Amino acid sequence: MARIAPIRTEADHRAALARIDELMDAEAGTPEADELSVLADLVAIYEAKHFPIERPTPLEAIRFRMEQAGLEPRDLEPYIGSRGKVSEVLAGKQPLTLPMIRALYRHLGIPAEVLLNEERGPADDHADGGSVTLEWSRFPINEMIRRNWVRSVESAKTKAQELMRELIEAAGGERAVPMPLCRRNDAMRQNAKTDTYALLAWCLKVLAVARSEKLMGKYQKGTVDLEFLSRLAKLSADADGPRRAKERLSSAGIHLVCVAHLPKTYLDGAALKKVDDGTPIVALTLRYDRLDNFWFSLLHELAHVGRHFDGNVEAFVDDFSLREAPSRHEDPREDEADEWANEALIPRAAWEMSGLHSHASYAGIIAFSQRVGVHPAIVAGRIRHQTRNFRAFAPLLGAGEVRKQLEFAG
Repeated sequence: MARIAPIRTEADHRAALARIDELMDAEAGTPEADELSVLADLVAIYEAKHFPIERPTPLEAIRFRMEQAGLEPRDLEPYIGSRGKVSEVLAGKQPLTLPMIRALYRHLGIPAEVLLNEERGPADDHADGGSVTLEWSRFPINEMIRRNWVRSVESAKTKAQELMRELIEAAGGERAVPMPLCRRNDAMRQNAKTDTYALLAWCLKVLAVARSEKLMGKYQKGTVDLEFLSRLAKLSADADGPRRAKERLSSAGIHLVCVAHLPKTYLDGAALKKVDDGTPIVALTLRYDRLDNFWFSLLHELAHVGRHFDGNVEAFVDDFSLREAPSRHEDPREDEADEWANEALIPRAAWEMSGLHSHASYAGIIAFSQRVGVHPAIVAGRIRHQTRNFRAFAPLLGAGEVRKQLEFAG
């Protein structure tokens, strides 16, 4: 833990607040987490003495942010947890845990020093990333057996380690386990309610499926750029676009794997690497079996491959419902991936000239999609996202058109 000095002046106070901001991602049980707790206490003592107007309580700050952004309690579920947990927090019956604090800070912009100004209840160190030792019984073994992801056995829970080790071996061995996902990172588009063991199981299944597939080409670094994505997006205009996209990616040495999300994973897609040779894998859950969601998810994850896959990156996982957060403080690489995906699907210049962002009709959407060479679902999806009207133009979205074209591990 860094040397901590008393807070005596305004300069000391500003420095302490800046340091608190730096430490918000500290893992439980580390010296940095201890430093965060001590600094929060020192700041509270200093402010109680020097500021006659009391800082709002965490609950007051949350309610103010909700009113400011027009949020309902259900909008807090990605950051706090289940509906019941949200209700308990808003009623003052449930203290904020560190994962909740980080999510509220990162995604809603509530100041960390305000959220920390409360005695916190005991945190789940493992769920918060304090340990990377696998607890085999916490994997959703019964659900995995039901889906034929692992073999069926009697007393499944007692044989969880044996079954999971078999899946790990199929995924590429111990090195294939994406351990960083055990540490919750609220800068990622990862739902606060995510069960990290279910997420790990899903990633392992994706890796195993990819290792069982043979690609038509070998991946070359630099293949995926904005032009590559733009050409791929044009396949959406074809009735068999998803199937052709998989073939195109196979020729480029990239796996496209579709695996249903497990309960409590809240996933749309991910970008991973095969442990054997670093071959990129784009994995989609198709939890919304619609063309607009498929094409955006596909291009977003490919943008991660093209822009962000260096020697240090193991995985990106994405819940695109978090794009709707009124104020997001997340990894800027997510915005960069959004930028490429949006530009490849509908170039900004063409979109700004379309007039559809202010007034749209079915005929206008179809005509514009033909001009830019993409499926109408992509145009309708863009309008729905920008207007936040998620009931509009539903018949254009291509519901039920993706799974039937792609091999799907459910």
